Amino acid sequence: MADQQETALTLPSDPASVSAARRYVAGVLTEWGLAEDGDTADTIRLIVSELATNAVQHTFGQSPTFTVALRLDRDVEFYLGVTDSHPRWPQKLPAAVRLDNGRGMVIIRALAKEHGGRLSVSPTPDGGKTVSIALPWPVPTQT
Repeated sequence: MADQQETALTLPSDPASVSAARRYVAGVLTEWGLAEDGDTADTIRLIVSELATNAVQHTFGQSPTFTVALRLDRDVEFYLGVTDSHPRWPQKLPAAVRLDNGRGMVIIRALAKEHGGRLSVSPTPDGGKTVSIALPWPVPTQT
């Protein structure tokens, strides 16, 4: 396998794009040799759903699209980033806050940590941001 594989897909900021992003990521994971019925694949699909939902819901129509980027470095680390052009960064909520929504980043951070990874947010040159996770890549179970 190459030292690095990467791919990206840009989608409209529309609720229907969340499931499209999840399907896209699931297909790439399978291409890259990750068993689709494993715990890591389930976690990554949940994370992309949360990140894509955030990109659609919390940009308030000010980001017409969002981009899902995937990278696999040396079969060691997996990167998933969702970029939008809205300048507002995710808000940290206190653990004691009880809301029907707004817990996506807490979930993403916990899942990344549980799998030995990390969550980060970085600015883009156009004033938007990329919310990303990096996870150790498990030994592929498919050949």
